[in-house]
Amino acid sequence: MILATILMALREIRRNGTRSFLTALGIIIGVASVIAMVTLGRSATAKITADIASMGTNLLIVMPGAERRGPVSATAAAFRVDDARAITREVRAVAAVAPTLGRGGLAVSGNRNWSTQITGTTNAYFSVCGYTFAAGVGFSDAEILAGMPVCVLGETVRRELFGRETALGASLRVGSVACTVVGVLESKGKSTLGFDQDDFVAMPLATVQRRVVGDVDVGAMFVSAVSDGATGRAKQQIEALMRERRHILPGRADDFSVQDMKELAKTFGSITAALTALLGAIAGVSLLVGGIGIMNIMLVSVTERTREIGVRLAIGALGSEVMLQFLIEAVTLSMLGGALGVVLGVGGSFAAARGLGLPFSFSPDILLIAFGFSATVGVGFGFFPARKAARLNPIEALRSE
Repeated sequence: MILATILMALREIRRNGTRSFLTALGIIIGVASVIAMVTLGRSATAKITADIASMGTNLLIVMPGAERRGPVSATAAAFRVDDARAITREVRAVAAVAPTLGRGGLAVSGNRNWSTQITGTTNAYFSVCGYTFAAGVGFSDAEILAGMPVCVLGETVRRELFGRETALGASLRVGSVACTVVGVLESKGKSTLGFDQDDFVAMPLATVQRRVVGDVDVGAMFVSAVSDGATGRAKQQIEALMRERRHILPGRADDFSVQDMKELAKTFGSITAALTALLGAIAGVSLLVGGIGIMNIMLVSVTERTREIGVRLAIGALGSEVMLQFLIEAVTLSMLGGALGVVLGVGGSFAAARGLGLPFSFSPDILLIAFGFSATVGVGFGFFPARKAARLNPIEALRSE
C-alpha cells in the first residue's frame, strides 16, 4: 500500500511539473543558500587559520603600546636591542628572538623603482616568521655587527625590480643606502588580513638604525617559543621580564603588548564561526519560506482534488491513507528540492571559493543537516493540508465540482 501511495504521489507531482518545480524552488534556494554560506564561512576560517599558521603557530609579537593616563595618552618608550638579548638570555620558553625596525621607503634598481617596507632585523627573523630562501643566504655575523649595506629581498620586491633577471649579487638603492642583494626569499603570498607578506626588503638592524632611521630604537620583537604548547608560558615570562626592565610598578598597566598568534587564530576562528552560524541561520529562513510555499500549493491541491478525495473515501479508503498520500507528496517535493539544492549549493560554493581564492572546506555534516531539514519542512508544512484532506466529508466532497 505504501508503494502504491508513493507512486500515486509521484504521478500527481509529474502531472503538474511546472507548478511542482516552482513549489520546490523555495526549498532549492534555501538548501543551496545554507550549504553555500556555511561552506564559504568554513573556507574563510580555514584560510585565516592557515595564514596565521604560516607566520608560525609558536610566534609571539612584542610591541610597545600606549599607556592611558586619565584624558592624556602618553606614548610608550620604544624597545632596545638589549631587551631582545634579555629575552633570549632569561626566558627559557623562548627559542629565538628577532628585533625589528621598519620604515617605508623606495627601492631602486636601474630604471625600476618600488615603494616597499624596509625592515631592519637579524637572521632570526626569517626562521621565526617562517621564511625560506629561494636563493642566497642571510646576513653574516660580520655584516650584522658592522651594519653593512646588504639586503634580502621578498619575492614581490624581487619581481618588481628585477623581473626575470637574477637578483642575487645585484646592487640597488634602498632609501638613501646603496646595498648588495645577498638573499631572495620564497613567496608566502598575501595574508587574509590583506597585506603582502613578500613586499619588504630586510637589512641588518644596525644598518637601518644608523643609515635609514637615525636612532637605536627597536620597533617590535618577533619571538619564537620552544614549542606550540609553550607560547602561553613564554608570554607570561616575557611580560614579567618587560615589566621589570621598563620599571612598571605593581598595579600599573603595561605600556607594551605581547600578541600570541595562536590566540589570534582562535579569536578569528570564533568570529568567523559566529558569522557563519549567523549567515546559515539567515539562509535557513528561506527554507521556512519554501515550506510555506509547499503548504499553500498543497492546500490548493486539496481544493482541486476534493471530488477525487471524496471518491476514495466513499469506496473505503481510510482517512489515514488519504493523509499519507498528501504527506508523501509534500515530503517528495521537499526532498527533490533538497537534492537539487545540495547540488547547487556544493557547486556554487566550490566556484565561489575558487573565485575568492579560498580553500574549499566542505563538510558532509552540513549537507545532511540541510537535506534533513528540507525533509522536516515537507512533513511540517505538509501536515495541515494532509489532515484537511483526510477530514473531508465524503458526501460533501462528492458534491464538489
